[in-house]
Amino acid sequence: MTELPKTFDPATIEQRWYAHWEANGLFRPDRPNAEPWTIVNPPPNVTGSLHIGHALDNTLQDILTRHARLKGKDALWVVGTDHAGIATQMVVERQMNAAGQKRTDLSRDDFIAKVWEWKAESGGQITQQLRRLGCSMDWANERFTMDEGFSKAVLKVFVELHRQGLLYRDKRLVNWDPGLGTAISDLEVETREVKGSFWRLRYPLADGSGSIEVATTRPETMLADMAVAVHPDDARYTALVGKQVRLPITGRLIPIVADEHADPELGSGAVKITPGHDFNDFEVGRRAGIEARDMLNMLDAKAQIVQTADGLIPADLLGLSTADARKAIVARLKDDGVLIPHVDKDGNEHDAEPRTIQTPFGDRSGVVIEPWLTDQWYVDAKTLAQPAIEAVRSEAIKIVPKTWEKTFFNWMENIQPWCVSRQLWWGHQIPAWFADDGRVFVAETEAEAQAEAGEGVALTRDPDVLDTWFSSALWPFATLGWPDNTDPTLGGRYPNDVLISGFDILFFWDARMMMQGMHFLKDVPFKTLYLHGLVRAADGAKMSKSKGNTVDPLGLIDTYGADALRFFMAAMESQGRDIKMDERRVEGYRNFATKLWNAARFCQANGIGASETIEAPAASLPVNAWIIGETIQTVQTIDLALADLRFDAAANAIYQFVWSRFCDWYLELIKPQVVDGVRGEIDPESKAVAAWVLDQILILLHPFMPFITEELWHANPRDHDLIVAQWPQTDARSLDPAAEAEVAWLIRLVGEIRTARTELNVPPGARLVLHTVDADDALRDRLGRNSATLGRLARTETVSFDAPAAGSVLQIVVDGTTFMLPVEGVIDLDAERARLTKGIAAAEKERDALAGRLGNASFVERAKPEAVEKARADHAEKAAEAERLSAALARLG
Repeated sequence: MTELPKTFDPATIEQRWYAHWEANGLFRPDRPNAEPWTIVNPPPNVTGSLHIGHALDNTLQDILTRHARLKGKDALWVVGTDHAGIATQMVVERQMNAAGQKRTDLSRDDFIAKVWEWKAESGGQITQQLRRLGCSMDWANERFTMDEGFSKAVLKVFVELHRQGLLYRDKRLVNWDPGLGTAISDLEVETREVKGSFWRLRYPLADGSGSIEVATTRPETMLADMAVAVHPDDARYTALVGKQVRLPITGRLIPIVADEHADPELGSGAVKITPGHDFNDFEVGRRAGIEARDMLNMLDAKAQIVQTADGLIPADLLGLSTADARKAIVARLKDDGVLIPHVDKDGNEHDAEPRTIQTPFGDRSGVVIEPWLTDQWYVDAKTLAQPAIEAVRSEAIKIVPKTWEKTFFNWMENIQPWCVSRQLWWGHQIPAWFADDGRVFVAETEAEAQAEAGEGVALTRDPDVLDTWFSSALWPFATLGWPDNTDPTLGGRYPNDVLISGFDILFFWDARMMMQGMHFLKDVPFKTLYLHGLVRAADGAKMSKSKGNTVDPLGLIDTYGADALRFFMAAMESQGRDIKMDERRVEGYRNFATKLWNAARFCQANGIGASETIEAPAASLPVNAWIIGETIQTVQTIDLALADLRFDAAANAIYQFVWSRFCDWYLELIKPQVVDGVRGEIDPESKAVAAWVLDQILILLHPFMPFITEELWHANPRDHDLIVAQWPQTDARSLDPAAEAEVAWLIRLVGEIRTARTELNVPPGARLVLHTVDADDALRDRLGRNSATLGRLARTETVSFDAPAAGSVLQIVVDGTTFMLPVEGVIDLDAERARLTKGIAAAEKERDALAGRLGNASFVERAKPEAVEKARADHAEKAAEAERLSAALARLG
């Protein structure tokens, strides 16, 4: 037996135990005949560092993985990182810039070699941080989305989709980041509120019969306008549909078209259409019969003005940035008399109406994103989405919480083609080769492409790379050996058992894994998809670096330990709700760990070691039968909670059992009495039961708090580590309802006496006689059996079945029986009544004042949500205080 230190210090045990588990292969114990259980981690960016969202996501995954391992399953938690094309290229380019170099100073191959060098030196930071959190991942088989095997899978998927007509090259609008010079996904676009302007323009009709008014927040885009749209039911414009307007500045003739995109209630009801530079306008243009190849483009890759295909943009505007072009165009429109002035409330004229504009920015570059018409590679997501939709409808994939299904179906049923090409050097280079005559050859290798093109045909490889979401969509099966492993179940690991994901990547990652997995392996990628919420700041605001309200999980680990942070994440993870960060709660769970530590030290000091049985020991004493029953019920509660992915319910069950049942009551109930200054011995049965219960606690708590539980497990001699122990089995035959009822009654009685003594300021050392006059024989026997315990825990002197002498008594009622404790001469009754009366009045006054505020609709509607929430909490607290003090006063009679 190793004596536990007096003080629990997480820092001294966490690194030691993690290194032990990893070095001994305990994250993947050899279990060839066990039931496979598989989960894959959402691969973090190789450039990343652990943030609070990672801490939540990976804690939940580790709880399930450790639970499955303890259940005897062959649990595999696939781990790896994403090559993060844009982020990684930016990191390396910044390093080069600091050294006076540019990416273009190197050949593509030399730059890529430099990125691999960076990865080898600096790319593993987040994997070390995941270890600090306690993640029991299969590090021996760590994957990377650019490793050889995974890259083989990526190329195969691209080529196969292309051959099946499900992947193609097309000209469409994309989110173009002029700072990075590449298309980016919607997830990489950050919408910000920007103070802008709303200009109203007058476009003259080509026949000279009048004009039509349009409005815009981006007047520079008029250089590429191709139509004006009006609603087909808008009677004001019925006669104008089919006519043409002559654009100011360019002189271009464009038609007036009917389209439901135009809203008669907004502005003039007429909308300028720039299909090459606006996503909505692109669709209007297509409905009007304008092919993508014919849509006008007025920007280059750096968002500078270039000449349109019709050559109508004035030369002095070419080369300007969009901001400079806007100023020049507004000035020219004003000079030409086609800018309609905005008149403010004071009658003053201005060029435009001030507006707050929702503007898209690149989340990494920080520049305004431009919708840009380019040739890119697209996946036919609509076709691939159909099996995934049906899988969720049939519950072949179960989404938890179920409320997310509506959002899923809405997006999937309206899904657009998926742009999978990016204009970068770092990533999976697209396996497509172009001939000089424009033909495209898609193949897994250049040799195959050349063979298809024919000898002597010069080929040039597409310089673009694939979107990182394209490769990560293969994560559930490409990490398990596909395509070399042709077993459709990949050794029983496909489908994966569950996927844990933030709801914010439901479409970017989760849905795409469904599409690719079902297309290539003909089965769902995972049986259950659990979507957790966001971790928000304490006030409920979304965390962001710009707000300065982010929380460093590693700092919390340094202060409170990984176990406390993990338990906080689990206890606060309630389905369908975000988590509000609360450092005080993290501290509270560190205190919970300390309480368990001290309980284990108490057991050591009283000769309670490791349990000698897996099954519950025989128990003749009611207190032991009670705690065994409580243990079994706790196991059942946790099993059901984890089966339903109710992490908060599971955490709360083990917390309440450890704190309230085991530490606060059971250990107190079996604690030996001190007689003449000498502490007695705990009886052998109670020692055996206490040892068994403590072992069950360590096993049940291990998925949530792996470090402290492993340390306490090894405080006694063991032949195996806790991480590979056996999950408790529940046996209803061990339940003893009579014993459970007796101990539960005893706890209620002691609790009521303690509460009453505290509320009435009875001195702790005062021993009171416990009277009851309506006890039947069964209750008398029960009081007799527990008189010693009552004396020790409730500070009673004796139990009497006679009425107390005249005078003030403290009254309590337990299970319908009235108990009385004489307090005459023990406390100042008048002073206590006065104190309680004053306290009741103060609490009721505050309660009523808060009720008045909450009853004021103006306060509830206009105050900050956190202020309203605090008022509600304060009201509940004062109401409870008034009720408690009133009950105490009533006890005095």
